[in-house]
Amino acid sequence: MKKTFLLVVILMFSYYLGFAQQSESYDYSKSNREMIKYGVQAILTCNGLFTSNRTLEQVYNQELKYLKQPIGSAQGGDYLIDWDRKTVTIGSTVDTPVMRAVFREGIGSIILAPDQTFDIIDNLPIQSLLPLPGNPATIPWPEGDLVKKQKLPKYIDADLLTRASKWSFERESPEQVTLSLMVVHKGQIIHERYAESIDMYTKTRTWSTAKSIAVTLIGMLVDQGKMKLDAPLGIEWLPKEKTSENDPRADITLRNVLNMSSGLYTVDSRRMEYATGSGLSYWAGASSVNGARNRGLIRNPGTYWDYENYDTILAVLAMKNALGDNQTYIEFPRKALFDKIGMRNTFVSTDRFGDFIFSSQVYTNARDLARFGLLYEQNGVWNGERLISEKWIDFIRTPAPSTAVRGNFYGGQWWLVPDMRDDIPKDAYTTAGNRGQYVIVVPSHDLVIVRRGLDYGKQGFNQWDLTREVLKAFPVDYKATDE
Repeated sequence: MKKTFLLVVILMFSYYLGFAQQSESYDYSKSNREMIKYGVQAILTCNGLFTSNRTLEQVYNQELKYLKQPIGSAQGGDYLIDWDRKTVTIGSTVDTPVMRAVFREGIGSIILAPDQTFDIIDNLPIQSLLPLPGNPATIPWPEGDLVKKQKLPKYIDADLLTRASKWSFERESPEQVTLSLMVVHKGQIIHERYAESIDMYTKTRTWSTAKSIAVTLIGMLVDQGKMKLDAPLGIEWLPKEKTSENDPRADITLRNVLNMSSGLYTVDSRRMEYATGSGLSYWAGASSVNGARNRGLIRNPGTYWDYENYDTILAVLAMKNALGDNQTYIEFPRKALFDKIGMRNTFVSTDRFGDFIFSSQVYTNARDLARFGLLYEQNGVWNGERLISEKWIDFIRTPAPSTAVRGNFYGGQWWLVPDMRDDIPKDAYTTAGNRGQYVIVVPSHDLVIVRRGLDYGKQGFNQWDLTREVLKAFPVDYKATDE
């Protein structure tokens, strides 16, 4: 009897252990990954050709370089380009997804849903504001592009500045591809260099540098009292319920999402950005807004830092609600910021529903980003007009409380000098975008540095190392010797 009982126990334990050792190894997101793989190439190719005005060879050699297995080559493949309609189709066989992208004036390229064709082009968003008057080639910098030759200030070491430029362009790793470098000191361009096939007019994707542009626009509305930093976002969360009175997400504030501390379930930090979440809106035609507000709360807001594209999108949705109507919203970046400081070459892309994907999809050139950085270096004032308040600049430069345990490296959609860095001024702050997009502001040195890249692979280009190299050209006691 005892032997029988023992045998039963052993069998039951073995049975249980078999279940316990099971793991979910099947890739349930495989179809999403395939769809997004094709969508990435569609949108990057469409923007490369029709927003950046690059050749197909250049797009394959650089824009698509970071893709592990791009479809086809510049000589041909499973894709179709309509040069007249400015559309790109990736995939055409029954065994693969078909993803389509179309260029829209003033917006850049928009990715369609897999079941959509180009028959719906006329229903897609467009931004039809007239260009700023005047020829930028005849308008002096920084409002325009006319740059008079000036002598480098005597206290700046020209050789060390050139060495910093070489450091940026002549990298040990072929995966670090610098497209452009600008150094602006006291409002004047003291160094400007472009890679082969790139010039001052070339627009490329900012990736997450877009977040710092978005927070600037949001700050303008906060300054005007149309939004409040410490008030709840006031958005309708998904899924919709008969009553939302007890929804804990209702307490999430604008400050929380701008600090990347919403407490909502994250996608990007879990390596799922090319399978679900914001990746579906970036590359597959899903609504960016619906995805952003359909996440559960897993932590108390403000207590934990977790980088998430959707947090930025939530802040931009709150901005849209504050502006009140679609027309005002679609024109707001141009009228409130870009036209004010001469950013003539900047497009903010939307999803197909007309919502800005301000977490990543802005196309611009190095000079426009230098103008943007100069606005901050000038403490929010442009030609005597205050565009953003000192209070707002203080906010974006103040470490998010949730980063204290990890080095105080992030503020409000801008990156800060980490505690462990002691080789650069602590007042420096920067944007940061994938593939090496940086706008670095160093107020103590009246300095803006812009680096554009198309890095791929392991990348590793460090914006603070670049800042260190440029600052070698300045005297150690710059402020003392500059008066």
